[in-house]
Amino acid sequence: MTIQLRTPVPGPKSKELMGRRRRYVARGPFHATPVFLAKAKGAVIEDVDGNRFIDFASGIGVANVGHSPDAVVRAAAEQAARCLHAGFNVTPYEGYVELSRRLCEATPGAHAKKALLVNCGAEAVENAVKIARCHTKRQAVVCFDHGFHGRTYMAMTLTSKAKPYKLGFGPFCPEVYRAPFPYAYRWPSGGDGVRVSLECFERFKEIVEAQIGPANVAAVIIEPVLGEGGFVPAPKMFLASLQDYCRAQRIVLIADEIQTGFGRTGSLFACGQMDVEPDLMTLAKGLGGGMPLAAVVGRSEIMDAPIEGGVGGTYGGNPVACAAALAVLDLFEDGSLLARSRALGERLERRLAGWRKRFDSVGDVRGLGPMRALEFVTDRGNKNPDREAAGKLARYCYEHGVIVLTAGTYGNVVRILVPLCASPEELEEGLDVMEAGLKELEPRRTKEKKAGSRAPAKGERP
Repeated sequence: MTIQLRTPVPGPKSKELMGRRRRYVARGPFHATPVFLAKAKGAVIEDVDGNRFIDFASGIGVANVGHSPDAVVRAAAEQAARCLHAGFNVTPYEGYVELSRRLCEATPGAHAKKALLVNCGAEAVENAVKIARCHTKRQAVVCFDHGFHGRTYMAMTLTSKAKPYKLGFGPFCPEVYRAPFPYAYRWPSGGDGVRVSLECFERFKEIVEAQIGPANVAAVIIEPVLGEGGFVPAPKMFLASLQDYCRAQRIVLIADEIQTGFGRTGSLFACGQMDVEPDLMTLAKGLGGGMPLAAVVGRSEIMDAPIEGGVGGTYGGNPVACAAALAVLDLFEDGSLLARSRALGERLERRLAGWRKRFDSVGDVRGLGPMRALEFVTDRGNKNPDREAAGKLARYCYEHGVIVLTAGTYGNVVRILVPLCASPEELEEGLDVMEAGLKELEPRRTKEKKAGSRAPAKGERP
């Protein structure tokens, strides 16, 4: 067994550290678990109390190649010994140029491309919008319901979910418009992916043409698979229609692959599976293998729109982060890691489909490759979101040695982001814990339903 719990979770050292955290750290940063990490390797995390957990979170989709992979650690250490920081805008260095070249070659499309390296996903989104506006000389940006694009001001404005991401932070950026995302499970009129895609695209066109005017739209930004919004893949036909429309109207199409990139969906990028060639892509998370690094990659003529000095920053494309990212790309080179990713996805798809049949609380299961999620509802008929159930399962998991994350606009989704290096045994052990949690959750729901629906006793108020 990989899971080893030496203390109740959280253990005494984690509790003590949490007390210090509350005293000295701002309230804002959240924690999915109350355990403090000591070290991590592969798909396993060990906390300060010596408890070992199987990690189904991957640092929010960052550790795709696993925690502290030897090749990435070695590359970063060797670069750190040569130079920790120089500033690409002061003395350029080869690592930045080489990583840009490899990203241009790896991203979809045979057209000429260029790249900009920055520090995080939100920064990539901010720069992608700046570049699109500079290129088109237009202002409006269209985003989608349930989307998440970051926490800085433009990225936060593009993000759909209000609480906690936007609460108390207004006013937001102007000239941002929101269109419906083809979320078939929650589409008002119901229907399959084809019908939802057609109706959703018509609503998108109506917003652009009636409320904004196509000639005023600089960019459309979309996640090929919703991340924080609940791991909902956009149908291929919807993305194809979006791409055709943007090309016809000379609108820059931005694919936010910050959470979907670097093997997370079974291919290097989700767009590769969906036959989409966006004008710009935003990348982060899995790119650096744990080092803070992000990128905007796209058509050369668009990327070159800002004047020299118009984009960039002190730390963007840090040499140590670039060295780590080059090592990450090397790990994908022979295709074996992507094959492993697809195999993990197939196992997850089968297991989650079984849960959908067995447990009434699971309203929907979905995803792409090993990027998988369960959506919880109080009743399958009305599909009312059950945030409490998702939270209870997440807690059961960490108390029994598996770390998972919740997600979704309504907080009722549990997502799985297992490192791609996880063995089949580690995956199954973690899923066994999740299944045990579902079994414990289901009888309680049944009892609560019966208690809520029973006839009042004599003398009892209804």
